[in-house]
Amino acid sequence: MTARVAVVQMNSGSDRADNLRQAEGLMRRACAAGAQLLVLPENFSYMGSSEEEKLEHAEDVREGPTMGFLHDFSRKKQVWIVGGSVPLVTEEEGKLTNTCFVFDDKGEIRGRYDKMHLFDVLLPNDRSYRESNIVQAGHQPVVCDTPWGRLGLAICYDLRFPEFFSALVAMGATVFTLPSAFTAITGMAHWEPLLRARAIENFCYVLAPGQSGRHPGGRMTHGHSMVVEPWGTIVAQCPDGPGFVLADVDQERVKSCRRQIPAWKRSTEPTSIR
Repeated sequence: MTARVAVVQMNSGSDRADNLRQAEGLMRRACAAGAQLLVLPENFSYMGSSEEEKLEHAEDVREGPTMGFLHDFSRKKQVWIVGGSVPLVTEEEGKLTNTCFVFDDKGEIRGRYDKMHLFDVLLPNDRSYRESNIVQAGHQPVVCDTPWGRLGLAICYDLRFPEFFSALVAMGATVFTLPSAFTAITGMAHWEPLLRARAIENFCYVLAPGQSGRHPGGRMTHGHSMVVEPWGTIVAQCPDGPGFVLADVDQERVKSCRRQIPAWKRSTEPTSIR
């Protein structure tokens, strides 16, 4: 079965209401163009300038404005949504989760994934990020059944861990979704080759929406949101700035690639992930 998908690229900031308006406008346009599955970027509804701000704006899973927005839009437009990522409060003081939800076309939650690999890095010019300062890591990979195949859920920095994607394939994934906010520095060097590698290694589609441009606090993100098909070909890619691209996901393409080169079968073997 074939699905028309849209990966949505944003330039989110610290005004949640404005971010949700931006997202809604892009999502409405994508639906009008025939999208059946929408995939939003990491931190799509809130991307502040500091860790303290993010903690202050963490949401309750039962009544947060972002969760309400995703529920209402998916139900009214009768589309599936991979809801980027949302900062959620936890029982541990000073911690939140970076969480991706999947909503079906009736507005029901079909999947939840808490980001497992946290972005703790030192970049050139001594620019450092310590996501683990405020984010509580998830503990297990997640796949989600849809009418168009099984989605393997990942977020941003997860992209650098091939064994994680092998685990998703072992769980039946044929499509990876990767909401991201890749930095401009690492994105320029690594974004495209890593996305293509994960597609080729596993003969899966990769749906990779990202943040683009300058954000509060001076952070710059790479953008270049894209869809990669199982042979590793980029079939759609966003230019700079907010927007979206459409592509078709065809399960027969996955099966065809896997028949031709059986190397993907290694991904069905048991594997450990960090």
